[in-house]
Formats: sequence, structure tokens, C-alpha cells
Amino acid sequence: MGHLRFVRSTYSTANGECVEVARNLPGVVAVRDSKTPPETPDAPILHLSPTAWREFTTAQ
Repeated sequence: MGHLRFVRSTYSTANGECVEVARNLPGVVAVRDSKTPPETPDAPILHLSPTAWREFTTAQ
């Protein structure tokens, strides 16, 4: 897999409790805890299909 470029959610709180999302690779959306330092490559990352991500973000 290529290099993931994570972006912090605009819904993040001041204490950093939210998620970061990487959508720069085709066919995968990667999600991780926003408190995960970039220098921690073995931190858990959830890999979703673009369809699953869209369903999650549009669910009511």
C-alpha cells in the first residue's frame, strides 16, 4: 500500500478527540484515532472501501 496522507476531521474537538481520514489512495479510505502520532506506524488503522465510508458518513 502507498503512503497514506491523513487529514484531521473538521469536527475534532480542542482536546483532539476525533478521527483522521486518508482518502489519497484509490479503492481505500483509511481511518485512525486523531491522537495517533505520525511516528507510530504500527498504530491501528481501519481500512474501508469507499462505498462503506460513504454509507457510514451518510447514515442517520
